[in-house]
Amino acid sequence: MQAHEIDYEIFGEEMQYVEIELDPQEVVVAEAGSFMMMDNNIQMQTIFGDGSNQQGGVLGKLLSAGKRVLTGESLFMTAFVNQNNGKAKVSFASPYPGKILAIDLNQFEGKFICQKSAFLCAAKGVSIGIEFSKKLGRGLFGGEGFIMTKIEGDGMAFIHSGGTLAKKDLQPGEVLKVDTGCIVGFTKDVDYDIEFIGGIKNSIFGGEGLFYATLRGPGTVYIQSLPFSRLADRIIASAPKAGGDSRGEGSILGGLGSLLDGDNRF
Repeated sequence: MQAHEIDYEIFGEEMQYVEIELDPQEVVVAEAGSFMMMDNNIQMQTIFGDGSNQQGGVLGKLLSAGKRVLTGESLFMTAFVNQNNGKAKVSFASPYPGKILAIDLNQFEGKFICQKSAFLCAAKGVSIGIEFSKKLGRGLFGGEGFIMTKIEGDGMAFIHSGGTLAKKDLQPGEVLKVDTGCIVGFTKDVDYDIEFIGGIKNSIFGGEGLFYATLRGPGTVYIQSLPFSRLADRIIASAPKAGGDSRGEGSILGGLGSLLDGDNRF
Protein backbone atom coordinates (compact mmCIF):
# COMPACT_ATOMS: atom_id res chain seq x y z
CA MET A 1 0.00 0.00 0.00
CA GLN A 2 1.37 3.40 -0.95
CA ALA A 3 1.59 5.60 2.11
CA HIS A 4 -0.26 8.89 2.39
CA GLU A 5 1.88 11.99 1.81
CA ILE A 6 1.89 14.16 4.91
CA ASP A 7 3.54 17.44 5.89
CA TYR A 8 4.93 18.00 9.36
CA GLU A 9 6.77 20.34 11.71
CA ILE A 10 8.55 19.49 14.96
CA PHE A 11 8.31 21.95 17.86
CA GLY A 12 10.17 22.27 21.16
CA GLU A 13 13.60 21.41 22.48
CA GLU A 14 13.63 19.01 25.46
CA MET A 15 9.94 18.02 25.34
CA GLN A 16 9.09 17.94 21.66
CA TYR A 17 5.90 17.35 19.73
CA VAL A 18 5.28 16.84 16.03
CA GLU A 19 2.45 18.63 14.19
CA ILE A 20 1.09 16.71 11.17
CA GLU A 21 -0.76 18.60 8.43
CA LEU A 22 -3.28 16.44 6.59
CA ASP A 23 -4.96 17.09 3.26
CA PRO A 24 -8.63 16.05 2.89
CA GLN A 25 -9.05 12.29 3.59
CA GLU A 26 -5.40 11.84 4.51
CA VAL A 27 -4.71 9.65 7.54
CA VAL A 28 -1.97 9.38 10.16
CA VAL A 29 -1.75 6.43 12.56
CA ALA A 30 -0.28 6.81 16.04
CA GLU A 31 0.64 4.83 19.10
CA ALA A 32 -2.03 4.88 21.82
CA GLY A 33 -1.33 7.62 24.35
CA SER A 34 0.75 9.85 22.06
CA PHE A 35 -2.11 12.17 20.99
CA MET A 36 -1.75 15.83 22.00
CA MET A 37 -4.28 17.99 20.08
CA MET A 38 -6.13 18.25 16.77
CA ASP A 39 -8.36 20.49 14.69
CA ASN A 40 -12.11 20.15 14.98
CA ASN A 41 -12.76 18.31 11.70
CA ILE A 42 -10.31 15.48 12.26
CA GLN A 43 -11.98 12.18 13.16
CA MET A 44 -10.29 9.67 15.47
CA GLN A 45 -10.73 5.93 14.83
CA THR A 46 -9.38 2.87 16.65
CA ILE A 47 -7.98 0.23 14.28
CA PHE A 48 -6.32 -3.18 14.48
CA GLY A 49 -2.59 -3.08 13.93
CA ASP A 50 -1.03 -0.30 11.88
CA GLY A 51 -3.70 0.20 9.23
CA SER A 52 -1.49 -0.94 6.34
CA ASN A 53 -3.54 -4.13 5.79
CA GLN A 54 -7.07 -2.93 6.45
CA GLN A 55 -8.33 -4.50 3.20
CA GLY A 56 -6.86 -7.91 3.96
CA GLY A 57 -9.85 -9.33 5.82
CA VAL A 58 -10.24 -10.24 9.47
CA LEU A 59 -7.32 -12.71 9.44
CA GLY A 60 -4.95 -10.17 7.91
CA LYS A 61 -5.91 -7.58 10.50
CA LEU A 62 -5.43 -10.03 13.36
CA LEU A 63 -1.99 -11.06 12.09
CA SER A 64 -1.00 -7.41 11.78
CA ALA A 65 -2.16 -6.70 15.32
CA GLY A 66 -0.55 -9.88 16.64
CA LYS A 67 2.87 -8.74 15.45
CA ARG A 68 2.52 -5.64 17.61
CA VAL A 69 1.77 -7.72 20.70
CA LEU A 70 5.15 -9.43 20.31
CA THR A 71 6.87 -6.04 20.55
CA GLY A 72 5.00 -5.27 23.78
CA GLU A 73 2.55 -2.82 22.23
CA SER A 74 -1.24 -2.73 22.17
CA LEU A 75 -3.39 -4.68 19.69
CA PHE A 76 -4.86 -1.37 18.59
CA MET A 77 -3.60 1.87 17.12
CA THR A 78 -5.38 5.17 16.58
CA ALA A 79 -6.02 6.60 13.10
CA PHE A 80 -6.70 10.32 12.61
CA VAL A 81 -8.62 11.16 9.42
CA ASN A 82 -9.06 14.65 7.98
CA GLN A 83 -12.78 14.88 7.17
CA ASN A 84 -12.53 18.57 6.25
CA ASN A 85 -12.49 20.02 2.73
CA GLY A 86 -9.30 21.89 3.57
CA LYS A 87 -6.12 21.13 5.43
CA ALA A 88 -6.22 20.17 9.11
CA LYS A 89 -3.59 19.51 11.77
CA VAL A 90 -3.05 16.94 14.49
CA SER A 91 -0.18 16.83 16.98
CA PHE A 92 1.58 14.03 18.88
CA ALA A 93 3.90 14.45 21.86
CA SER A 94 7.04 12.65 22.95
CA PRO A 95 6.37 10.64 26.16
CA TYR A 96 9.56 11.77 27.96
CA PRO A 97 12.37 14.33 27.49
CA GLY A 98 14.27 13.80 24.27
CA LYS A 99 14.04 14.28 20.52
CA ILE A 100 11.54 13.27 17.85
CA LEU A 101 13.15 11.86 14.70
CA ALA A 102 11.43 12.08 11.31
CA ILE A 103 12.15 9.02 9.15
CA ASP A 104 11.58 9.29 5.39
CA LEU A 105 11.51 5.63 4.41
CA ASN A 106 12.20 6.51 0.77
CA GLN A 107 15.66 7.63 1.85
CA PHE A 108 16.34 4.35 3.68
CA GLU A 109 15.29 1.91 0.94
CA GLY A 110 11.90 1.36 2.53
CA LYS A 111 13.00 -0.13 5.86
CA PHE A 112 14.18 1.12 9.26
CA ILE A 113 14.74 -0.89 12.46
CA CYS A 114 14.30 0.70 15.88
CA GLN A 115 14.00 -0.23 19.53
CA LYS A 116 10.67 -1.37 20.93
CA SER A 117 8.41 1.48 22.10
CA ALA A 118 10.29 4.08 20.01
CA PHE A 119 7.53 4.39 17.39
CA LEU A 120 5.34 7.49 17.73
CA CYS A 121 3.26 7.91 14.54
CA ALA A 122 3.35 7.45 10.76
CA ALA A 123 1.45 8.09 7.57
CA LYS A 124 -1.19 5.47 6.82
CA GLY A 125 0.29 2.75 4.63
CA VAL A 126 3.50 2.45 6.62
CA SER A 127 3.83 -1.04 8.11
CA ILE A 128 4.86 -1.42 11.76
CA GLY A 129 6.10 -4.96 12.27
CA ILE A 130 8.74 -7.00 14.10
CA GLU A 131 12.38 -7.78 13.39
CA PHE A 132 13.63 -11.03 14.94
CA SER A 133 17.25 -11.29 16.00
CA LYS A 134 19.08 -14.09 14.21
CA LYS A 135 21.90 -14.11 16.77
CA LEU A 136 21.53 -15.72 20.19
CA GLY A 137 23.90 -13.34 21.97
CA ARG A 138 22.12 -10.30 20.62
CA GLY A 139 18.76 -11.66 21.72
CA LEU A 140 19.85 -12.62 25.22
CA PHE A 141 22.08 -9.67 26.10
CA GLY A 142 21.21 -6.91 23.65
CA GLY A 143 18.82 -5.02 25.90
CA GLU A 144 16.01 -5.25 23.35
CA GLY A 145 15.70 -9.05 23.42
CA PHE A 146 15.06 -11.09 20.30
CA ILE A 147 12.53 -8.63 18.88
CA MET A 148 12.86 -5.07 17.62
CA THR A 149 10.41 -2.89 15.72
CA LYS A 150 10.55 -2.87 11.91
CA ILE A 151 9.12 0.11 10.00
CA GLU A 152 8.54 -0.48 6.28
CA GLY A 153 6.95 1.43 3.41
CA ASP A 154 7.40 4.55 1.33
CA GLY A 155 6.10 7.29 3.64
CA MET A 156 7.01 9.27 6.73
CA ALA A 157 7.35 7.77 10.20
CA PHE A 158 8.28 9.39 13.50
CA ILE A 159 10.15 7.85 16.42
CA HIS A 160 11.31 9.34 19.71
CA SER A 161 14.51 9.08 21.71
CA GLY A 162 15.71 10.11 25.15
CA GLY A 163 18.07 13.00 25.78
CA THR A 164 20.20 14.22 22.88
CA LEU A 165 20.14 12.38 19.55
CA ALA A 166 23.36 11.54 17.66
CA LYS A 167 23.49 10.43 14.02
CA LYS A 168 26.39 8.30 12.78
CA ASP A 169 26.93 7.42 9.10
CA LEU A 170 29.05 4.28 9.04
CA GLN A 171 31.24 3.35 6.10
CA PRO A 172 31.52 -0.30 4.95
CA GLY A 173 33.32 -2.25 7.67
CA GLU A 174 33.36 0.67 10.11
CA VAL A 175 32.41 -0.38 13.66
CA LEU A 176 30.73 1.67 16.37
CA LYS A 177 30.54 0.33 19.95
CA VAL A 178 27.50 1.52 21.90
CA ASP A 179 25.78 0.91 25.23
CA THR A 180 22.95 -1.50 24.40
CA GLY A 181 20.27 0.80 25.82
CA CYS A 182 21.45 3.83 23.83
CA ILE A 183 20.52 2.47 20.40
CA VAL A 184 17.49 4.21 18.88
CA GLY A 185 17.51 2.67 15.42
CA PHE A 186 19.49 1.89 12.29
CA THR A 187 19.11 1.19 8.58
CA LYS A 188 18.62 -2.32 7.25
CA ASP A 189 22.23 -2.90 6.07
CA VAL A 190 23.78 -2.27 9.49
CA ASP A 191 25.04 -5.45 11.17
CA TYR A 192 24.08 -5.40 14.87
CA ASP A 193 25.72 -7.74 17.37
CA ILE A 194 26.72 -7.98 21.06
CA GLU A 195 30.29 -8.12 22.40
CA PHE A 196 31.52 -9.04 25.86
CA ILE A 197 33.38 -6.17 27.53
CA GLY A 198 36.05 -8.47 28.96
CA GLY A 199 38.32 -8.14 31.95
CA ILE A 200 37.41 -9.05 35.54
CA LYS A 201 37.65 -5.48 36.84
CA ASN A 202 35.58 -4.13 33.95
CA SER A 203 32.93 -6.80 34.42
CA ILE A 204 32.60 -6.56 38.20
CA PHE A 205 33.43 -2.94 39.00
CA GLY A 206 32.93 -1.08 35.72
CA GLY A 207 29.27 -0.28 36.33
CA GLU A 208 28.52 -0.38 32.58
CA GLY A 209 27.17 -3.91 32.33
CA LEU A 210 28.82 -6.98 30.82
CA PHE A 211 28.08 -6.31 27.15
CA TYR A 212 27.97 -3.54 24.61
CA ALA A 213 26.53 -3.42 21.13
CA THR A 214 28.67 -3.39 18.00
CA LEU A 215 27.21 -1.73 14.91
CA ARG A 216 29.03 -2.43 11.65
CA GLY A 217 28.48 -0.38 8.50
CA PRO A 218 27.53 0.49 5.92
CA GLY A 219 24.47 2.37 7.08
CA THR A 220 23.09 5.05 9.35
CA VAL A 221 22.75 4.67 13.12
CA TYR A 222 20.91 6.89 15.63
CA ILE A 223 22.06 6.93 19.26
CA GLN A 224 20.30 8.44 22.30
CA SER A 225 22.14 9.94 25.25
CA LEU A 226 19.47 9.11 27.85
CA PRO A 227 17.54 5.82 27.52
CA PHE A 228 14.29 5.87 29.44
CA SER A 229 15.40 2.85 31.51
CA ARG A 230 18.44 4.80 32.72
CA LEU A 231 16.27 7.80 33.58
CA ALA A 232 13.83 5.58 35.48
CA ASP A 233 16.65 3.92 37.42
CA ARG A 234 17.97 7.32 38.55
CA ILE A 235 14.49 8.40 39.66
CA ILE A 236 13.94 5.19 41.60
CA ALA A 237 17.38 5.44 43.24
CA SER A 238 16.64 9.01 44.39
CA ALA A 239 13.11 8.31 45.59
CA PRO A 240 12.42 8.33 49.36
CA LYS A 241 12.79 4.92 50.92
CA ALA A 242 10.20 3.25 53.15
CA GLY A 243 9.57 5.22 56.30
CA GLY A 244 10.46 8.56 54.72
CA ASP A 245 14.23 7.99 54.66
CA SER A 246 16.05 9.67 51.78
CA ARG A 247 19.68 9.53 50.81
CA GLY A 248 20.27 13.27 50.45
CA GLU A 249 22.32 12.78 47.30
CA GLY A 250 25.40 14.97 47.08
CA SER A 251 25.49 15.76 50.81
CA ILE A 252 27.81 14.22 53.40
CA LEU A 253 25.07 14.89 55.95
CA GLY A 254 22.74 12.38 54.35
CA GLY A 255 19.30 12.43 55.97
CA LEU A 256 20.26 15.30 58.26
CA GLY A 257 21.14 17.31 55.19
CA SER A 258 17.61 16.89 53.94
CA LEU A 259 16.28 18.45 57.14
CA LEU A 260 18.62 21.43 56.84
CA ASP A 261 17.99 22.12 53.13
CA GLY A 262 14.21 22.12 53.48
CA ASP A 263 13.63 18.73 51.84
CA ASN A 264 11.45 17.51 54.70
CA ARG A 265 9.32 14.40 54.41
CA PHE A 266 7.32 13.15 57.40
